[in-house]
Amino acid sequence: MSQLHDEYIKRILSARVYDVSIQSRLHKAPQLSQRFNNNVWLKREDEQSIFSFKCRGAFNRIFKLMQEQDVPGVIAASAGNHAQGVALAARELKIPAVIVMPQTTPSIKVESVRALGGETILHGDDFDAALGYAIQLGEERGFPFIHPFDDPNTIAGQGTVGVELCQQHPEPIDVVFLPIGGGGLAAGVSAYMKYLRPEVRIVGVEPVDAASMHDSLAADERIVLEQVGLFADGVAVKQVGKYSFEVCREFLDEVILVTVDEMSNAIKDIFNETRTLTEPAGALAVAGMKRYVEERGVSGQTLIAINSGANINFDRLRHVAERVEIGENREALLAVTIPERPGSFLEFCHAIGRRAVTEFNYRYADDALANVFAGIELRAGSEEKDALVNKLRGAGCEVLDMSSNDTAKLHLRHMIGGHVKLPGERLFRFVFPERPGALLGFLSAMGERWNITLFHYRNHGAAYSRVLVGMTLPDGEEQQLETFIQTLGFQGEEETGNPAYQMFLR
Repeated sequence: MSQLHDEYIKRILSARVYDVSIQSRLHKAPQLSQRFNNNVWLKREDEQSIFSFKCRGAFNRIFKLMQEQDVPGVIAASAGNHAQGVALAARELKIPAVIVMPQTTPSIKVESVRALGGETILHGDDFDAALGYAIQLGEERGFPFIHPFDDPNTIAGQGTVGVELCQQHPEPIDVVFLPIGGGGLAAGVSAYMKYLRPEVRIVGVEPVDAASMHDSLAADERIVLEQVGLFADGVAVKQVGKYSFEVCREFLDEVILVTVDEMSNAIKDIFNETRTLTEPAGALAVAGMKRYVEERGVSGQTLIAINSGANINFDRLRHVAERVEIGENREALLAVTIPERPGSFLEFCHAIGRRAVTEFNYRYADDALANVFAGIELRAGSEEKDALVNKLRGAGCEVLDMSSNDTAKLHLRHMIGGHVKLPGERLFRFVFPERPGALLGFLSAMGERWNITLFHYRNHGAAYSRVLVGMTLPDGEEQQLETFIQTLGFQGEEETGNPAYQMFLR
């Protein structure tokens, strides 16, 4: 064992964390185990009092510091889990804590720190500005700065997760998957696991757009990313720590990169197993585990993923839900060009068959062609998508596959529409039971009597679907339309007079 290794093992075994932390559960994941033909376990760090492992390292760092010197208070810069960890540790150790947070920090996180007794100061528009001010303020007040990951005692505190893993699962372990931001957790756990269980493979996981450890290991030196993606804000770090890089370079076996879609799908997987909503960074390990299994084809192994946190803002769930199915090739997003004439929608739906339609957006543009934005649920992944695309093209449709198009997924799906002056256009809102083939049944009932000029449908997983339909109505057919709506069997309401429709779509 190297001198570096010996030093960290001593620090980890003497770490003080349980004043503010619990020995989190090692949770068997039966659904993931069956689905991937491996024995999958989840280390539930999301069950800590601050819903994150960060309380371990923060407390150990401050406790050890107080043994060495007089500490009148501590200061940190953070907009996330580290802020709560420092505030909790300071409260337990009965010293003041000042947390500098960007002015853009969501109020829920600010209030969480205040509830733990921390003084919050909002400064700057981003983390770098908050960091600079925190260091300056710490010097003025004589408060030591508590770094979120780059300190040996912080790393040692996070390393107690590895100690617990070895105690909780004395049977053989094949692979442990760890999320990586600054690298404190990965460094601490990998150092201890390689000491006690050197045969275990340790795999770090990062987002593809925040691959600071991955790229640093490849370069064999710490690099600084020009920019990082913010979807997994808990690991959005441009440069890993000096100490954590030194440890990870020696003990980490590899780093896997995953996408936003894969993280979103992992959030859903964890929810299905635990009924807990993890944050994107908290689901990184599961996302990496899934990619590892699919790429390596491993089976019958024991795999452990660390769920590192559950501090997710409720308003982000909409975005996560939209990315979930695409993340596992369960939804295809297609732009399909069809003839602009009565009955063309019905023909398009017949080509789709009884596949579940997750989204259907259309707005009249001209008299020749119609561009439809469609989300189609897939059961057989990319093979089924390719077959569907070929079938639509064989039926004379032009098809653009947008399943991997981030601009389409994030923005364009919400922007299909525009002002169109169509004489006789009427707008209706319908509600009908959600079931396979429901959309096809709805369009079949409408037949080819009126030309559809606007159509919006989105499957929200509810028992009933809501559809907005625009159609042109020739003079003298008002009564026929009223009779049709009454006999349709679906709840319907006219929205032609809605001021929002008049402002944005007429």
